[in-house]
Amino acid sequence: MGFIKEIIKNRKMIFRLGKSDFKNRFAGTSLGALWGFISPFVFMSMYVIVFQYILKTKSAGNHPFIVWYLPGMCMWTFLNDSIITASNSIRSYSYLVKKVIFPVDIIPVISLSSSSIIGAFLFLIAIIVDMCFGYMANFLQVIYMVVAAIIFIISITRLTSALATLIPDIVQLISVCMQLFFWLTPVIWNLSMLEAHPGILNAAKCLPFTYLISGFRDAFITDSNIVTEANCMYTIVFWVVTLLIFMWGNAVFKKSKKDFADVL
Repeated sequence: MGFIKEIIKNRKMIFRLGKSDFKNRFAGTSLGALWGFISPFVFMSMYVIVFQYILKTKSAGNHPFIVWYLPGMCMWTFLNDSIITASNSIRSYSYLVKKVIFPVDIIPVISLSSSSIIGAFLFLIAIIVDMCFGYMANFLQVIYMVVAAIIFIISITRLTSALATLIPDIVQLISVCMQLFFWLTPVIWNLSMLEAHPGILNAAKCLPFTYLISGFRDAFITDSNIVTEANCMYTIVFWVVTLLIFMWGNAVFKKSKKDFADVL
């Protein structure tokens, strides 16, 4: 509860520093913060060209590939950027940890607020593009999945930011793990490919990343819904796993934050 109170108490500072953090990422370049929007847009566009027009990859069902692909890729990009930057955030803000009395607990949330600017742009692109193809988003589910993603990111980076501060190599390990999860999660492949292996299929659906990506994608493709699938079993699994990760991360963060200034 103390951590949540810190976020609420310092919410204005979080948004202000998050905005500054976003601008500082691209300081010294001619286009400045525009690179934050250009880079992921070009990256996702290339995936569409390669998989839809060169490899001729099919989506799940009869939906256009871009309608199926774009929401999932937007959610993955948001998750990947947020987790990696927030995990390294305490080291990035080492001057605040060492020199002034500052609520260290909120530093990963500051990085998350910075990444959320790009995330909001990507989600808007997904909504607009899918509308152009005649697919209207279920906005209640979109909001739910975005909130679920933010809570999951806060939970996991509560752990990873503490570990990365004490052990610098953890940041590289997180990057490698996120690359593995990209291929283990149905971002550019669909879950129907695993129907012949029900055990592996159920295990894949229990992954938090799968839940968030599939759930956000389902908000645009209404003939399936992982949120209510199997009597909400996967939703329950997601929230239980997220809660356990948060409790673990919270315990590690509280125990180790007194040592942050010494190791930075």
